[in-house]
Amino acid sequence: MNEQPTPIHTGTPPYGDAEAARLAVLRLLEQRPDMSQRELSEALGLSLGKTHYVLHSLLDRGLVKAGNFRRSDNKLAYAYVLTPSGLREKLRLTRAFLSRKEAEFEQLRHTIAALKSELVDTAQ
Repeated sequence: MNEQPTPIHTGTPPYGDAEAARLAVLRLLEQRPDMSQRELSEALGLSLGKTHYVLHSLLDRGLVKAGNFRRSDNKLAYAYVLTPSGLREKLRLTRAFLSRKEAEFEQLRHTIAALKSELVDTAQ
């Protein structure tokens, strides 16, 4: 029985940040190397075309390698395995993503504080 992949919410809009999309694909493939492109697409909330593009860019850069295997239903399938370079790139992308999100969080925190202050000033 196949379990549905658990979506990884990275805050990646379908037409947004390419680095965030690459990171999301690397994270999912590290957890489930046997995922099909369609399963990746559904788990990430990306179009199948964008998922194909991102996956093939990772393959072309040598960050992921694909190996053939046969599924129990006799269909040929692939296992996508992160290479050592892929693991290093995942770490680099994770650090950059986290740094960017922390900066966004701080900016949002300041904006929220300013808005609350405006409400208090307006109410007086």
